[in-house]
Amino acid sequence: MIHANAFVEAARRRGFGLWTGVPCSFLQPFINFTIDSQDVRYVGATNEGDAVAIASGSWLGGMGAVAMFQNSGLGNAVNPLTSLSLILKIPILIITTWRGEPGGEPDEPQHAVMGEITPRLFDLMGIPWERFPREEDGVAPVLDRACRHLQATRTPYALIMQKDSVAPYRLTAHPRPRVPPAPAPAIDWPEEKPTRRDVLEAVRQAVGPNAVLIATTGYTGRELYALGDRDDQLYMVGSMGCAASFGLGLALTRPDLRVVVLDGDGAALMRLGALSALGAEAPTNLIHILLDNEIHESTGAQATNSTTTDLGAVAAACHYPAVIRAGSVAEVKRAVRQAQGLTFVHTRIKPGIPEKLPRPKIAPDAVVTRLQQYLARRP
Repeated sequence: MIHANAFVEAARRRGFGLWTGVPCSFLQPFINFTIDSQDVRYVGATNEGDAVAIASGSWLGGMGAVAMFQNSGLGNAVNPLTSLSLILKIPILIITTWRGEPGGEPDEPQHAVMGEITPRLFDLMGIPWERFPREEDGVAPVLDRACRHLQATRTPYALIMQKDSVAPYRLTAHPRPRVPPAPAPAIDWPEEKPTRRDVLEAVRQAVGPNAVLIATTGYTGRELYALGDRDDQLYMVGSMGCAASFGLGLALTRPDLRVVVLDGDGAALMRLGALSALGAEAPTNLIHILLDNEIHESTGAQATNSTTTDLGAVAAACHYPAVIRAGSVAEVKRAVRQAQGLTFVHTRIKPGIPEKLPRPKIAPDAVVTRLQQYLARRP
């Protein structure tokens, strides 16, 4: 059995400064210790996939990150691992517990299937793994092997933690209760809505020189690319709903930047819990812009639930300090220019895309490399 501080400190010396995840009793010492620690940062995720996205954004910002969760939730992380981390080539360290380990102590029935397949699931994804160390003299060798893989391949590495690997640690910090702000008043949305292209162009004009634009997967990223490919833009692929969490990880590690997340109604609804994490962390340099056309446009225009869900009110309930309903391109531009602190901008757009909308000709991992280089040039 090891102590949490021994592993966390060894990881910190190797550049892992941000920890994020979803609780499991096996992980309790790590989560409690990193919450208490003054040397690393812990970000609570509302699901395992968001933890992967937060850690990925942190890595892009220059800080190595650890995503940790129970293996029963590993399925929630499969999509961002396979379509974000592996495709964009973003190296993060994963710690997953091994509930329901074959031959281990009896566990709850819901862990039986995932306990049987956890190692094989990593094998199928092409993510190398090894058992989490149970003695402190094994910590450095394990982390060194992980770091060599992360640096050589720019893809994730996993540690599978068995029960009682880490000594208990009692949490001393306690969150301070906060009262959420009142939601922004409803507005009469104009009958003639702007196009996605008009809003994206307005945002590009308003953000200023020290910004990064993170576009959600689908037509949003493609239209942003069509307006002009730039070093400060990232076009998400797959990992639907993860743009906001990715932006959160980047914003926390690069407070000098203005991080602008260009989201869609279908994507936001898919991972609505991400708004709660953003509101809790409240990065002062993040603007979350929701382009709401009330449909899943890239898959055949099926309706989303945004017509029956007040996403602005959801953002306010999740503690976004500023929620703005923008009914026109001019109002979007003004909201972006005047944003102070974490801001949610909800705008309704008309469906439709330009003819012959191009796909990015630059590979996703090349976009990430280029953006890394852009960030390195920033003061």
